[in-house]
Amino acid sequence: MAVSEDNVKSIAEEIKNKNKNIILIYAFNGTGKTRLSMKYKDITKIEDKHTGVYYNAYSEDLFQWDNDAENEGKEIVLKVIPSSLNQYHSFLSSQNIEEYLKRYNFTFKIEFIKYENEEKGIEAIRFYNKDNDKESIKISRGEERIFIWCFFLALFDIGGLSDNQNKHFYIDDPVSSLDENNIFITSTTIKDLINGYSQTRKIIISTHHIGLFYILSNWLKTHYNNEYSMYILKERNNELKLKNFKKDVFLYHLVLINLLDELLENGEFQGRHVVWVRQLLEYISSFLGYGHFSAVLEKIDFEDVNMVADMTNTLSHKNIFSLYDEDISPDMVKIYAELLQKIKEKYEFKI
Repeated sequence: MAVSEDNVKSIAEEIKNKNKNIILIYAFNGTGKTRLSMKYKDITKIEDKHTGVYYNAYSEDLFQWDNDAENEGKEIVLKVIPSSLNQYHSFLSSQNIEEYLKRYNFTFKIEFIKYENEEKGIEAIRFYNKDNDKESIKISRGEERIFIWCFFLALFDIGGLSDNQNKHFYIDDPVSSLDENNIFITSTTIKDLINGYSQTRKIIISTHHIGLFYILSNWLKTHYNNEYSMYILKERNNELKLKNFKKDVFLYHLVLINLLDELLENGEFQGRHVVWVRQLLEYISSFLGYGHFSAVLEKIDFEDVNMVADMTNTLSHKNIFSLYDEDISPDMVKIYAELLQKIKEKYEFKI
């Protein structure tokens, strides 16, 4: 079973009815953040018109490279799929976007290809190396994400768009494929949005990235006191819940331990949750300088370290763990329950 549409809608309604203008949500990958952002967009429409501006995975899908086999030999461009946003493209210039791109040390030249009827907006974008403006190039996935994010930042600034869709900004995971430095830069652009707009509209940020969440949560605590709310989006028994996060500091390993405890105690631990066990082991290993998570198994005196390490590697591998999406054997569950108990006893975490 999957999370029902009614459940997702109820969470979206809950966010809509929150009386804070700044809402920060943390969720593990696969919990349903993007689905939630789309449902929020649906329930906040008035007469079938958007009342806010959104950035999520679907926003990124509006940009596609035109470099497949059929177009071999043609110039490489990033196509812009037509959408309701095209009507605002005429307010954009490459200079608008480049002002944001400068923060990221984005060194490529950009050129808009507009429709003959400029009211239809931008058809595609060319990218050039600074020392060669004759031959367009394809930029990396991370650079593409940076460009698209800056494209939307420039759209957020457009008066016509923000005036017509002025109820909220909903930003879902703008940091996929970015390194730590660019994640920090992205956090500063989000801070600027909050500083500039949170008095007049609701701003919702959801992310699976612990670094971005940590930066924003600490900054909000310092600068915005009781003007924001912070939540963890959790999925249990095919049901989403928005849990108020009350701790002063977000400690990722404690969140993982709590989640795994709940799953094991309620008989809900499945193969897909082994990736969380691995993340916990890697977090502890990295903090203590062990170099590899199997060292944690040795330190807690776990029997047959190699077997458990190999099993965890296999079940958490991104190309394999999806095969174990449902139940795993009771013996495996027992192993991970024992492992978690030994970690708590060894390191005495204050949960």
